[in-house]
Amino acid sequence: MIEIVISILLLTGGSLSILGAIGLIRFPDVYGRLHAATKSATLGVISVIFGVFLYFLFIEGMFVGKLLLTIVFLFLTAPVAAFMIARSAYNVNVKMWDKSIQDDLAEATKKQKAKS
Repeated sequence: MIEIVISILLLTGGSLSILGAIGLIRFPDVYGRLHAATKSATLGVISVIFGVFLYFLFIEGMFVGKLLLTIVFLFLTAPVAAFMIARSAYNVNVKMWDKSIQDDLAEATKKQKAKS
């Protein structure tokens, strides 16, 4: 039974990572590409690492705490890094896609500049 769970986690992680790679190629601007890279690829890598953790825990009989720490580290750092990259791209005026309808950050930056 545990082999099935491990297989599902590994296949889900691989599928999400492939979807993230396709999103990096297909999305038209930096912001969409960052979204594809962080959401699907991060969840994909976490699924694969959790599958490996379960394999070592139940099949090999050893507890590998470093894998759990890796999951926590990825879960905390990848979204923050993507946010910082997107924010810096916005601050240096990287253009959004021509068909983008909404720019929520424009009002926030205008208010912030007005306060300064």
